[in-house]
Formats: sequence, structure tokens, C-alpha cells
Amino acid sequence: MSREQQVLDRIERQRRRRPVVREERITLAHGAGGQATHTLIEAVFLEAFRNPLLAPLDDGALLDLAGARTAFTTDSFVVSPLFFPGGDIGDLAVNGTVNDLAMCGARPVHLSAGFILEEGFPVADLRRITASMAAAARAAEVTIVTGDTKVVERGKADGCYVTTAGVGLVERPVTLSAAGARPGDAVIVSGPIGAHGAAIMLARDDFGIEAPITSDTAPLHGIVDALLEALPEHVRTLRDATRGGVATVLNEVARASEAAVVLHEDAIPVTPEVTGVCELLGLDPLYVACEGRFVAVVDGEHADKALSTIRSHPLGADAALIGTVAPSPAGLVLLRTAFGGTRVVDVLVGDPLPRIC
Repeated sequence: MSREQQVLDRIERQRRRRPVVREERITLAHGAGGQATHTLIEAVFLEAFRNPLLAPLDDGALLDLAGARTAFTTDSFVVSPLFFPGGDIGDLAVNGTVNDLAMCGARPVHLSAGFILEEGFPVADLRRITASMAAAARAAEVTIVTGDTKVVERGKADGCYVTTAGVGLVERPVTLSAAGARPGDAVIVSGPIGAHGAAIMLARDDFGIEAPITSDTAPLHGIVDALLEALPEHVRTLRDATRGGVATVLNEVARASEAAVVLHEDAIPVTPEVTGVCELLGLDPLYVACEGRFVAVVDGEHADKALSTIRSHPLGADAALIGTVAPSPAGLVLLRTAFGGTRVVDVLVGDPLPRIC
């Protein structure tokens, strides 16, 4: 047996072990979207709440309400800082929930908004956040119809946290799932990756680096609608690449579909500015969060049409075909490097950049 096969077999054995949370207390890694997050979800939340609607662990649940196919999702936002180049916690909260609904193939309709505010938080900042949320909701053509507010003592929070939930209508007979990828499918990303995470890093001013990078936060339901209209039967999977970035999303696809995802390093779109920041900080852009990019897995025979459809939308002008789905090694993501080698792109245990959304 080759050394490469031994490594792959070892990874496979490790992944098939029953997830167990070994830590006695929650750490930042548990909220970073990597392996620690997946273990926490599967070993604690899924163990307690397991049911057929939750078990797929997709971006939202698909419900049949009085004969109408409805998508339902929820998300919480604890980004630090609250205001950053290209956005703030307000439009991030709206766009993030709109995008989760879009990844289910739904047209977003209504949102809820819950606020946890720290005693002493400036009312002017709260007005700025809510104004941003209202503008993002108008742009996404959704309404915020209910909500809640709680205030905690000074020092018990970090200014403002926002939780949003959303409902949308699935108006096409599509079935989108991480388990839907098949050998021969094409993997497309809707634009350059890593801008949101890089913008947050620079906004924290911890590194003394300056670069013209703004968050890519944006609502994606319009571009997704165009894709599903053009290829209603040939889109297998949609995922927005938030915490953990494109690498984590594709690992979820590979595991759920029991196939391999093979990426080509030269094809992955990353702006020079994001590349430069990542190189300085020793980060891989594949793991850096986006908030306005999605990954689509489509029938390989229709990849050209899918790519041209995405590129015809302003948010997808720089979309790229970055890889394919292969039958083996099942459950793994491989990267063909620019130097002709191959490496495994696994899920990180934590994340080098906590609280990015």
C-alpha cells in the first residue's frame, strides 16, 4: 500500500468515528465553522434535537406548510468590529439570512430580528445598525415583521448581537443538498473569495496592515434565481461560503455525497489584495470567509451555461469553474497545486479569525 493511500485511509478512519466533544468548556474554536463546530453540532445539538428535517444540516429546513414548500432558517451575528469597510452587523444579518434561504432554492419573503444589547451601548450606533438593516431588507425585497430586544449588564456582552430568522417560498421543483453532488459534476464559485474575512482582519487594526479591501456582503437570491431559471434540473448543490470559507463548504459536500472534490489552484479567483494579506498573515484564502459568494455544484455537461449565467449577473461577473467531482477518494477535497502536486484540503479544527459574522 502506498504512503498516500495510508494517509487517506487514516483520514477516513478518523472521520468515521462517532463525534465526541472532549472539551469541558466551550472555546472560540467551537464557533468558528471548522471541525470543532461540526463536532459540537453533531455531538450535542443533533444528538438532542435529531429529526428528519434537521438531520441533513443544510442551510435551512424545507417545510410543507398548507401545501406550500417553504424554507426556514436562522442565524446569529456577533461580528467584531460592528462596523467595517463595506458593511456592518446590520446588513450582514439581513444578507446572511437571505442567502441561507437562497441556498435552499427559496425566494426570501420575511425576516425576524432579535437584538441583545449591552448596557451603555450608544443609541446612535443602534440607529445606524437598524438603518443599515432596513436598507438591506429593501434591497433584498424582504420585510422584517417581528423581533425581540434584550439588554444585559455592562460587561456581559460586546455592544450588540443580532439574531435573524427568515422564511422563503420554494417556487420551483428543485432539490438542493450537499448530498446531491455526483462524479462528473462541475464546481463553480461566484466570484473572488476571502474579501469579507480579510476586511474584518484589517478593520480590527491588530496587524498594522492597510489594503483597499471591502467586505463582499451582498444578497445572493437574485443571482441564484437566474441560475435556477436557466438550469432548473441541473443544479445539485448551493452553499454560501461563510465561516470556514470555500474549503469547509466543499468538505461538507464531499462528505455528504460520499464523493471527492478536486480543485485546481490556478482556477480559484482571489484578488491580489486578499492574496497579499493572506500571505502576510500565513492564511489560506480557501478558509477565509465570504459573505457575498456561493459555491454551486452543477451537472458537468451544463457547466458552461451555468458559468455564463452566473457571470451575466453583476455579483457574478468574476465567477470561475474551480474543480470537479470525482468518485474517489470519497469524502475528501483535493487541491491540484500550481506546482503539479496534490494536497488534501481538510476542515480546520478552529479558525484563525473568530467572530467574522
